[in-house]
Amino acid sequence: MWVGYELTMEKWSRGLSCRAALCGIVVLLCATAFSCSLAAEFRKVKEKDMKLDGSLCSLPKSSAFELGVAAIAFLSVAQLVGTTAAATTMCAASKRSKSSSSTARRRAASVAILVLSWVSFALAVVLLATAASMNNGQRYGRGWMDGDCYVARNGVFGGAAALVVVTAFLILGLTSTTKSSSCATSAASTTTTIPLDAAADAEQPSRRSKQ
Repeated sequence: MWVGYELTMEKWSRGLSCRAALCGIVVLLCATAFSCSLAAEFRKVKEKDMKLDGSLCSLPKSSAFELGVAAIAFLSVAQLVGTTAAATTMCAASKRSKSSSSTARRRAASVAILVLSWVSFALAVVLLATAASMNNGQRYGRGWMDGDCYVARNGVFGGAAALVVVTAFLILGLTSTTKSSSCATSAASTTTTIPLDAAADAEQPSRRSKQ
């Protein structure tokens, strides 16, 4: 009876430690992406940096380009690591658990959070990529689009930083949702195996008495 319970608790504790490490990695990566986005907001080129040569214009390259690319890289790794681990846990839990209304609600909530995290991630990447490309230097006659020079508006990198925070919270929420679902599945399996073991232990003394 106690062997199955101890094995289940050991697996549960290992799962908690793995999820804690996963959450720490996601928080670290998203915090780095957030810092890079904010730094890019203060390092981006401004209208006063534009140089004119008749009808031609040019803008110098800014460190906001490297910061924007770094923010995209860190955020992408956090998104892939967090959602892949959560999706794997969801698939494993769905195979072990029986279909019920509570399980279906948890699964629907997890899928909704997963979709929202990817939407927030995509918006953040679009803002970061667009603003970063404007800070990669714009030469005379080439500009950023159709030979014209463009400057990223104030708050574009800041909005991307806010979306990074939203994405981080959604990933952490997805991790906690899948954790509660897997814990419920483990508890259900424990309650079904303990009575069977207890029944087997109860039958052994009766058999010995008959002999």
